Amino acid sequence: MDFTNSLGVDHVVEVGGASTLEKSLEVITYGGTISIIGHVSGDTVALNLRNILRKGAILQGIYVGSRQMFEKMNSAIALHKLKPVIDKSFPFAEAREALQYLESGAHFGKVCISI
Repeated sequence: MDFTNSLGVDHVVEVGGASTLEKSLEVITYGGTISIIGHVSGDTVALNLRNILRKGAILQGIYVGSRQMFEKMNSAIALHKLKPVIDKSFPFAEAREALQYLESGAHFGKVCISI
């Protein structure tokens, strides 16, 4: 909240699960989205519904597939020698410009930020 001058963030990618979901609810802005993609610290959590309602939070589950699906995908990528199309790469110092470029929709392929 300090980083956003108490405004909160629009989107949290939640990978922690049980031990971090409440913190994610604290830091989103009103109407913010929490995309739950992992549950490293556990998959069962007691939530204070007041925080969800007070923030008008959107909780979205994202399933990325099983390990078997991941291995099959990687085999297909290697077999067919697939490479991502990279439109443009920005240094980390120009991350803001990279995000503006991505938002503009002028790209074809990936927009990368290197560190």
